[in-house]
Amino acid sequence: MHTFKKAILAIMAVAALFSAQQVFAKTVKVTMTAKEVDLPVNNKGDEMMAAWTFDGSMPGKPVRVNEGDTVDFTLINPATNKNSHAMDFHAAQVDVLNEFAPVKPGDSKHFIFKANSPGVFMYHCGAGPMVQHIAKGMYGVIIVDPKDKKNYPKADREYVLIQSQYFPDTENVNALLENTGWKGSLINGKKFHYDPVHEPNATQVLQSKPGERVRIFFVNANINNPVALHPIAGIWDRVYIGGNPKNVLYGIQTYNVAVAEGDTFDIVSPKDRPTNVAIVDHAMGAALRGAITVLMNKPDADPKAGRGELVIQ
Repeated sequence: MHTFKKAILAIMAVAALFSAQQVFAKTVKVTMTAKEVDLPVNNKGDEMMAAWTFDGSMPGKPVRVNEGDTVDFTLINPATNKNSHAMDFHAAQVDVLNEFAPVKPGDSKHFIFKANSPGVFMYHCGAGPMVQHIAKGMYGVIIVDPKDKKNYPKADREYVLIQSQYFPDTENVNALLENTGWKGSLINGKKFHYDPVHEPNATQVLQSKPGERVRIFFVNANINNPVALHPIAGIWDRVYIGGNPKNVLYGIQTYNVAVAEGDTFDIVSPKDRPTNVAIVDHAMGAALRGAITVLMNKPDADPKAGRGELVIQ
């Protein structure tokens, strides 16, 4: 009888866990429209790029869900576009020949997937030639927040940084493949986007208060080059490889982010004084072409920065 009761209790515990997971999980509807537009790649706004985008921005909007959620996705390719486009979510386990197939102008594509793996993942257009679609701006990030947060302390502020290579001539596909002709590094679509030190037209920086935990969701959207991500005048308190709390490193000075990889980086500034940190790609050819981001840790930090809609600026 004692064994029978234990079995019943075990079944009830499993049922309760399953029920809790069902409540936790939800369906998140995401719709994006492929737009072929001209966008600035500098802060002044006078250096333009013939971009292909998701919803008219480079990068596309961040998608954020919880582990176990179902993503209900639709891609619209208007008839006014000249090219086929597609969507490749690195967080999805589907059929590359089905869900990720190209969508012709005037058509749309709908598919569903379950976000089973926590982490930070790139998404991008997978239509051919893929290298051109990514170089022209069709990329973004999907964040899958983990269920298990025991090794994932709550961050005070969160920011998304996506690095990509800027090629003035994206029509030369062979040059893209050979990695020749790139003239800049873009952070969230612009050179020196958050760096008023090297770019007088930069009006934004990342902000936090001294001692706060700042979490960077980082994606390397370069088409060829890895990123040696380093906080000058700081140390990565934690690096979550793939953005997964099960894959954690501590006290890291520089972490190499592969092409198309997404990782999460935590940094905690000294709490006894204001400081500034420069988040850079320590490959100097990239840093001095635009891959420098300033994080200002100051008592009067904007309380909205790095929170809510300002996770990406």
